[in-house]
Amino acid sequence: MSAVGCGRRQARVSRLVSFSATHRLHSKSLSNEENLKLFGKCNNPNGHGHNYKDLCLDVNLLKVMLVFWYFVLFPIVMVTVQGEIDPVTGMVMNLTDLKEYMEEAIMKPLDHKNLDLDVPYFADIVSTTENVAVYIWENLQKFLPVGVLYKVKVYETDNNIVVYKGE
Repeated sequence: MSAVGCGRRQARVSRLVSFSATHRLHSKSLSNEENLKLFGKCNNPNGHGHNYKDLCLDVNLLKVMLVFWYFVLFPIVMVTVQGEIDPVTGMVMNLTDLKEYMEEAIMKPLDHKNLDLDVPYFADIVSTTENVAVYIWENLQKFLPVGVLYKVKVYETDNNIVVYKGE
C-alpha cells in the first residue's frame, strides 16, 4: 500500500548551522550591584562568548554530538520544523530552503556579533539563552510558512538548556 493511500504522514526535521557570538547578561532595570548578584561572572562588563550550533540529526547522532559538545563546551541550537510529508517530493520541507532561511534568520544577524551591541533586538532585552531562543524563533517565522516551525532548542552548556515553541 502506498503512502498516498494511507493518508498524509507527519514528520519533524531538524537542521544544523553554527555561529559564534558574545554578550553580557545585564538588565537596565537593575543596578550594577543587582546585576552582578543575579548574573555573576556572566555580567562581566566585557562580556563572554559562545559557539552556538543548530543541529540536523537523529537521536544517535545527537548523543555523539552532545558527548563531543560536553568535552569542548560548544553550545548547541536545534531548530525543528514539522509538517506533512509531501507525497511527490517525500519531504516536509526542502532542506536547501531551510538552510537558506537559517542563513538569513540566524547566521547573518548573529554570527561573530556582540549580541548586546550589534543586534538591535537586544538593545533593551537581556541577551539570556531564553531570549536568544525567542529571537531565533521570531526571525525564522519571517521566512517559514505558518505553522511549520515546531521548536528552537538552545543548549548553552551541558546543564543549561532552553526550549522555545512560540508560547
